[in-house]
Amino acid sequence: MNFEIITKYFPNLTEHQTEQFKLLYDLYVDWNSKINVVSRKDIESLYEKHVLHSLAIAKYIQFEKGTKILDIGTGGGFPGIPLAILFPDTEFTLCDSVAKKIKVAEEISKGIGLNNTDFVVGRVENLKEEFHFILSRAVAPMVTLYRWTQDYIAEDCFNSKLNGYLLLKGGDLKEEIKELKRLNAKLHVQTADLNTFFEGEFFETKQLVYIFKN
Repeated sequence: MNFEIITKYFPNLTEHQTEQFKLLYDLYVDWNSKINVVSRKDIESLYEKHVLHSLAIAKYIQFEKGTKILDIGTGGGFPGIPLAILFPDTEFTLCDSVAKKIKVAEEISKGIGLNNTDFVVGRVENLKEEFHFILSRAVAPMVTLYRWTQDYIAEDCFNSKLNGYLLLKGGDLKEEIKELKRLNAKLHVQTADLNTFFEGEFFETKQLVYIFKN
C-alpha cells in the first residue's frame, strides 16, 4: 500500500477526503477477495494503478458544482469513486453491465460515506439521460463509446472545457481517432500524456483523450 502517492500529487485534500482515500485499500482488498474487480497482482498497487490513474482526469479539468458525470464500464468504481471523493459537489453515475461489479462499487461508496454517486446495472445504450461529461477507463474503442452515448451529452456548458468525453486510454490511438473522425468529422480530439501529470513507468504509455464538439 502506498497512500502517500495520492497526497504527493493532491496535497490540498481535506481531512475528510484524506480519510476516504485511506479507507479504499482495505475495502478493495476485502471485496476483491469475494468478487474480483482488480487483478490480484495489481491490488498492492491500487493507489498508483487505479486510484491515481483515475485522478489524472482531475489534473486536466476541475469539475464545477452541479456537473453531471457518467462513468461507463466502471467495474469496481474506476474512475468514478476516486473522482467522486475529490469532487463532492459533482454528481456521478457509475454504470456497468455486470451486477456483481456494481455491487462492489456501491458497497465501497457506502463504506467511505459518498453521497454523490448513483449506480446503474445494465447496458449504457439503455440509459437515456444527459450528462456534461462521459468518462471511461480502457472500456471500449472510442467510436463504440461514441455510438453508444452520442445523444447523452447535455447542452448547458459551465465548466472550463466544453461538455464531452474524457477517456483514459493506453497504447497507440491514431487508428481509433481516425475512425472516430470518419464517423463524425465535427468532433475535436485532444490528448494528454499522463506522464506530464505523474511520474513512474506505469504512466509512460497512458493518455487522457478529450473529445468534444464546438
